[in-house]
Amino acid sequence: MSATINCKEFADYFAVPVQNKMNPAYIFEVEGKPYSIEEYYLNDLEHIYHSALSPHLLEEPVITKDIYDVAIALIQMFDDLDMKESGNKTWSGAQFVSERSSVLVFLPGLGEINYMHELLTNMVHKRLQVYPLHSSVTLEEQNNVFLSPVPGYRKVILSTNIAESSVTVPDVKYVIDFCLTRTLVCDEDTNYQSLRLSWASKTSCNQRKGRAGRVSKGYCYRLIHKDFWERSIPDHVVPEMLRCPLGSTILKVKLLGMGEPRALLATALSPPSLSDIERTILLLKEVGALAVSGQREDENPHDGELTFLGRVLAQLPVNQQLGKLIVLGHVFGCLDECLIIAAALSLKNFFAMPFRQHLDGYRNKVNFSGSSKSDCLALVEAFKTWQACRQRGELRHPKDELDWGRLNYIQIKRIREVAELYEELKNRISQFNMYVDPRRPILDQEYPHKQRFILQVVLAGAFYPNYFTFGQPDEEMAVRELAGKDPKTTIVLKHIPPYGFLYYKQLQSLFRQCGQVKSIVFDGTKAFVEFSRNPTERFKTLPAVYMAVKMSQLKVSLELSVHAAEEIEGKVQGGPVSKLRNTRVNVDFQKQTVDPMQVSFSTLDRSQTVADLLLTIDVTEVVEVGHFWGYRTDEKSAELLRKLTAEMNQLELAPLPTHPHPDLVCLAPFADFDKENYFRAQILYVSGNSAEVFFVDYGNRSHVDLRLLMEIPCQFLELPFQALEFKICKMRPSAKSLVCGEHWSSGASGRFASLVSGRALLVKVFSVVHSVLHVDVYRYSGAQDVVNIRDVLIREGHAELAEESYESKQSHEVLKGLFSKSVENVVDGSVSSSGKDDEKHLIRILLESFSSNRLGAPNCKAVLHGPFNPYELSVTV
Repeated sequence: MSATINCKEFADYFAVPVQNKMNPAYIFEVEGKPYSIEEYYLNDLEHIYHSALSPHLLEEPVITKDIYDVAIALIQMFDDLDMKESGNKTWSGAQFVSERSSVLVFLPGLGEINYMHELLTNMVHKRLQVYPLHSSVTLEEQNNVFLSPVPGYRKVILSTNIAESSVTVPDVKYVIDFCLTRTLVCDEDTNYQSLRLSWASKTSCNQRKGRAGRVSKGYCYRLIHKDFWERSIPDHVVPEMLRCPLGSTILKVKLLGMGEPRALLATALSPPSLSDIERTILLLKEVGALAVSGQREDENPHDGELTFLGRVLAQLPVNQQLGKLIVLGHVFGCLDECLIIAAALSLKNFFAMPFRQHLDGYRNKVNFSGSSKSDCLALVEAFKTWQACRQRGELRHPKDELDWGRLNYIQIKRIREVAELYEELKNRISQFNMYVDPRRPILDQEYPHKQRFILQVVLAGAFYPNYFTFGQPDEEMAVRELAGKDPKTTIVLKHIPPYGFLYYKQLQSLFRQCGQVKSIVFDGTKAFVEFSRNPTERFKTLPAVYMAVKMSQLKVSLELSVHAAEEIEGKVQGGPVSKLRNTRVNVDFQKQTVDPMQVSFSTLDRSQTVADLLLTIDVTEVVEVGHFWGYRTDEKSAELLRKLTAEMNQLELAPLPTHPHPDLVCLAPFADFDKENYFRAQILYVSGNSAEVFFVDYGNRSHVDLRLLMEIPCQFLELPFQALEFKICKMRPSAKSLVCGEHWSSGASGRFASLVSGRALLVKVFSVVHSVLHVDVYRYSGAQDVVNIRDVLIREGHAELAEESYESKQSHEVLKGLFSKSVENVVDGSVSSSGKDDEKHLIRILLESFSSNRLGAPNCKAVLHGPFNPYELSVTV
């Protein structure tokens, strides 16, 4: 019997009456003979920590930095303890015993394991092999704890209570116990289950202590005070029946016809409270699992007959929400997806999150979820992808399947268990005449979009009221926090050191695992990192932004190796560089420039392209309904493009000096009027021997052979790109479009393309937001008549009117003010100044000093805070 079970409670429960008194059942104890284990508390460890530990703080179920430091000091002390026990008096710090005993550290969760792992890996010259042990790490990583360490190294295992009873590591001599655990509890108001940090029971802690002393004398260090252990730590774990939902238990009672649930559960070993039982019965009635007749006056409000839904739920080995999900899936025609979700959520997550590779695992899950941001839909997509690969015979051999799992961060053993439960659930619901329909409409292109929409509605109905929603962010606050940058492409870092632009390459490398960095703006102690966006994709938050925010959630350390500001100012000659401390500096990786920025109208960042509010344009690329690229067709713009093309094609062009990669600006050929010329282009994708490029002066794209791409001379990077990005203002998809498409229906997309393609359009600029012109678009429909394209789409039911964003309204007011004066004078006067040239000269001097190592090696560390993105924090329960 497990050491955590209260034997006396069991013995009393099974007592039998003998001679008018209750005699408890006999308890037989079969004790092994482990080696002795010495126990120590914080009171006994005052010699290894110097700062006072507040008894008040130590009574809260949290781990302070001081307590982590005590654990680290203990691990360092074990070398001396091993030396003392081995009797090796000549052993010194440089000599290590051949076999150093293993350490098992009990922590409450993965976050604490990550933090402790980081502290231990920062301990140089200590020869430690650190292994995490947690249910979310892969099975291969879990098996590492059984490996013998390299001779001279000490194995340190950081574990949750999974090592309390499920796993026995034979060579553990030292146990460090934080005496904490995460317990599954149920909120009385919402009936929502969550893991709550709390103190572990004495029986659990004694079980942990027993992990030491298996092969030699053991030591257990409890990082709490002795009097707190005796006074406040509970003797036993609170039984699950007293802290978890009772829905499944009550349904089983009703299915077996064992009478009123309150009466039967009152006879349990640890009977739940009457209020918990009554509340659960009311919830089951609300779900529809128990009938509510309301016709009989003597009807018991805390009991009820099983409904059809209740009988189905009682037969399924899943909780009520998942059971209801399956039934709703049958009703709404998405049973297969609901069975997959129910099976996957009932078992452990099959997405692998290798230790220290959480970001890669998260990226994979985001890819499977598409644009839904839903874990449930990611599970469905991953499971169906695995099923399809197996059906095609691609995973016939176990090695092929394991390789596929590693590539896609999926644990094969667990996804197989999900498949077994999926088949079991299919068999169980067949007795209620519920079957998965393998057919799907062949000609309906919108079927996947409709099906996903229905599935999201079913998920909301099954889990109501326990789900998350994306709320509307405070736009004004977000604009202020991001200094007018695009929240869909930008994240903010804080605590940037002085002269932060010197370290832009370090900063770029920190976020290379998230995505391609387009630019970094340094503004005081903040840095705004902007990721590259494919100009031919619709407006959405970039995956790179999600990755960066996830880094913050995972507490990934972001450090820069820097020089002290005083050292820079003392060593650099050539001017008063201290004036650059507060200068806004923009590092443009696309144009390979580092320039000072002036404080100007952030909402008018492309005002130089808007010399008039009325423009005639040609549309060259439709991204989606209301979002397109084009270029101006007035005589002045046409002459500028002709002159630029002629100058570039008169030069002797050189091949690219580096291998082509996405976001690189180069020269690419395009055949126009039977003549091939080179134009400025940005590489979108590289595939094999060709690349897809976007022509930045016209807005169209093309596939080009890699050998034909040429290097762009520096002087041609100075002229702003002439292609313009447009978005129709005051318009959004109608409900019909949203249901039938990921954003717009195929019908709406086809209609919009027919309205704008192959003809000159007139646009009236409403605002400029993040370089995108929000416009009203008109087309000629007769002699002199013009038609507003937004009105056409609304009239035909594809779109509906919408309010413009805060930034768009703000930009509109600025534009109105500017065009009441001379816009050309305003724009021209804000671009150049002698002060800017001086700052540019000083920046160049600093960068040259830094790159030539005249400042010496960086001797300081700067820890950055973030990344932050206010738009991605607007999630509510």
